[in-house]
Amino acid sequence: MKKPTKYRWFIASLIFFITLVNFIDRSAISFVIVPLKQEFGFSDKEFGMILSAFGLGYIMLTALGGWLVDKLGARSVWPIAAVAWSLCVGLLGFAVGFWSFVGLRILLGVAEGPHFPAVTRSISDWLPPNERARALSIGLVAIPLSAVVGAPITSYLVADFGWRVMFFAISLVGILWAIVWYWAFTDRPEDSPYVSEEEKKLIATTCPRQAKMNKTPIDWRFILTHPALVANNIAYFAFGYMLFFATLWLPGYFLTQHGLNLKSVGWYLTIPWLVGAIFLKAGGFLSDWLYKKTGSSRLARSHLIWSSQLLAAISFVCLSFTSSLGLSIFFLSLGLGFGLMPQPAFFSINIDVAKDRAGSSQGVTSSCLSLAGVIAPIATGWLIDLTGSYQAAFLLLAGFTGIAVVTVILFHHPDREWAPSRS
Repeated sequence: MKKPTKYRWFIASLIFFITLVNFIDRSAISFVIVPLKQEFGFSDKEFGMILSAFGLGYIMLTALGGWLVDKLGARSVWPIAAVAWSLCVGLLGFAVGFWSFVGLRILLGVAEGPHFPAVTRSISDWLPPNERARALSIGLVAIPLSAVVGAPITSYLVADFGWRVMFFAISLVGILWAIVWYWAFTDRPEDSPYVSEEEKKLIATTCPRQAKMNKTPIDWRFILTHPALVANNIAYFAFGYMLFFATLWLPGYFLTQHGLNLKSVGWYLTIPWLVGAIFLKAGGFLSDWLYKKTGSSRLARSHLIWSSQLLAAISFVCLSFTSSLGLSIFFLSLGLGFGLMPQPAFFSINIDVAKDRAGSSQGVTSSCLSLAGVIAPIATGWLIDLTGSYQAAFLLLAGFTGIAVVTVILFHHPDREWAPSRS
């Protein structure tokens, strides 16, 4: 008899790596704010429009991407998406003006649309319920770590070789990952030659609905009107607003408000993003521990979401009223830490509630994040041009997060049985 394998955790590590690459690719443009403004004369408002173009493209394919993942499987959809977005990143190195940047950022968003639905579907198929939040936290911790790793790399590439070379260099990694993923992953764990019978039995007994790809029609009424899923999506919009603000505008914040040079910004940003990675990982373990102890998604997911977002909102309010570099790093670290902490719980809700349509449900949730990706860059650029500082931008971020807290407390009840009205 073969020894029990833990191949499912290797799959989780591949998900971690491509999420790391995904966020480096989408946020690398934030480190070329100064070079692009100098070369093309962009205002903060125009640069915000370039940044928001990604969200406009992203919203086009997130829900459809989730449907494609559920219907065709993550083995084929995901590597195609990874190759497509990598090519878009490389082509940014050839951009020659405002509209070429806008067009390529839209295409980049379209290509990245299936990413998070594929994350959710893969974890749903390969991990039992009491391991999912931890597995998700492995994949999702790549988001803050992408800044820890990517900020120094991209800032040095831009400073030493120019912004065009930076885009060319980082575009290659996603293509290599696509080859590895297609070789290593199967949509059904039982079809993998690398999984032992013991591991297959564990997955089959705890995830019986994943025995085969589901061919039944998707109940979109359930996905779009379930109160817990709707509340989850509203809260995830606030999370997305924070995430897009942080990944796209924080380099500019440190460059203009604290007078740092580009290489220093790359290193200073590693501190709050590293704190965010630790908090996100802790959130995954805490959520799974609470679920194992109580069996309640309300206790393990909902309470973690609203309490973390409340602390994040308070931290961003404090950040808006400080001007020293040390306090700015401190409050920013807390804001990102608490803001990122509930992300595994957001994803777990789609698996807990939508079950065998977790990919489609996550696609809708990611559409809310992409909507935030349209609004956050434009609103931030407009407020900076209007006020000359980032204070109003931080306060608006805290306001959206506060609305999410109230929504989750009142309507986020994933344990309740519910069926949509057919009348």
